[in-house]
Amino acid sequence: RSPIGVPMPDLTLHLFDADLNAVPVGAVGELFVGGAGLARGYLGRPALTAERFIPDPSVPGGRLYRSGDLARRLADGDLDYIGRNDLQVKIRGHRIELGEIQAALLGHAGVREAAVIALEEAGGGKRLAAYVV
Repeated sequence: RSPIGVPMPDLTLHLFDADLNAVPVGAVGELFVGGAGLARGYLGRPALTAERFIPDPSVPGGRLYRSGDLARRLADGDLDYIGRNDLQVKIRGHRIELGEIQAALLGHAGVREAAVIALEEAGGGKRLAAYVV
């Protein structure tokens, strides 16, 4: 298990399916964060803010942050972290988009194909590996 814990007092956590419907206990859904303590957006990144901060379908005027994290609610109410719904990985505390690295590699004239993965290290950490043709 990878328990998430409980939200801070001024935040709420929701699990929704792709159509923003609440998922039942035990089902996997994307984690959305809402509430008065929610950030206003990404500094200097209006397109990313518009993509990740969406209107809250259950609270008029409210907003939710689409985290990209997958979780399931257990019968006792706890949330269990499952993974990501995209190619983002966390390495040494930094969130890294593998697709962005792959796109940068593909932008090089000498690269026809590229793949980027996160490799598990013996001590439990991760490191990036890129393969190019």
